[in-house]
Amino acid sequence: MFYRENGQFKTSYRADQQIFPIRQDRIAILLMLGFAFLVIPAFASEYLYRAILIPFLILSLAAIGLNILVGYCGQISLGTGAFMAVGAYAAYNFQVRIDGMPMLLAMLLGGACATAVGVLFGIPSLRIKGLYLAVATLAAQFFVDWAFLRVAWFTNNSSSGSVNVSNLSFLGIPLDTPVAKYLFCLDVVLVFALLAKNLVRGHIGREWMAIRDMDVAAAVIGIRPVYAKLSAFAVSSFIVGVAGAMWGFVHLGSWEPAAFSIDRSFQLLFMVIIGGLGSIMGSFFGAAFIVILPIMLNQLPALFGVQIDTALASHLESMIFGALIVFFLIVEPHGIARLWSTAKEKLRLWPFPH
Repeated sequence: MFYRENGQFKTSYRADQQIFPIRQDRIAILLMLGFAFLVIPAFASEYLYRAILIPFLILSLAAIGLNILVGYCGQISLGTGAFMAVGAYAAYNFQVRIDGMPMLLAMLLGGACATAVGVLFGIPSLRIKGLYLAVATLAAQFFVDWAFLRVAWFTNNSSSGSVNVSNLSFLGIPLDTPVAKYLFCLDVVLVFALLAKNLVRGHIGREWMAIRDMDVAAAVIGIRPVYAKLSAFAVSSFIVGVAGAMWGFVHLGSWEPAAFSIDRSFQLLFMVIIGGLGSIMGSFFGAAFIVILPIMLNQLPALFGVQIDTALASHLESMIFGALIVFFLIVEPHGIARLWSTAKEKLRLWPFPH
């Protein structure tokens, strides 16, 4: 009764093509944005910013990029961590080697470099798919890890192999507090999420989904697989590269290639699968699940007054986390986004039985 579109008539094509055509959805999104922009900055603690909110936003952006490739175009990738690393190191070199380079421009240029690398390693997708493509993209992960460890130019000849950035600013506003960093990440993620949502709703997104569902049939009706697959790799790598630059600049501040290891690639793939393939909202759900659940599991022994060894706690956390992922994939293989859409469908018929 509270979530029905009865009486909400569309009188123009523009109204019919809205991202949120139901009024209740628009109200809910506005309330969530108001909470994110006004309430959280007023009451959140520094720990909440550094441990949960900023990582959640950046990983959500990376998950959106990966979801475009895996969820919408159906191309499996295990090299997402490599593309994040390319974005981070490229942005670092642009800022270090060009005086006066704005931080946001450096991040976007880092995303452009990740696009080039992503298209290069996406070329095998024209001939192979499935597990074989996953192995081909895995090569990108190993190659990028080797390059940033062995080629000193990428790290500006750093003796330790790690790089660091400082004095961050955006449009003259210094990003020296957790609140400023959180608001910057929130703005960037919202812009990219809106762009990605409109992109997958357009003709390019429909081409990606046609290739995902049946590439032979898509080619028969006139869709060019070369253009569709490589454009998916390009867009995905660009967004992931920007997320990698934000992860290094805003969240870490100082990093080394291990920050973008293969574990990061698997983590992002789990986010997409758990949140929901082919869903922008699912990327946020998956990032929230991956970021918040380990922290909650880590706090459980303290809540029950149980003292356990640190190494044992780490192993138990990994075991419980993996078991929950497997359990969730068995119970709802289409992700949290599917649960969310099912709940909305039931709410439309409430209080009547389905």
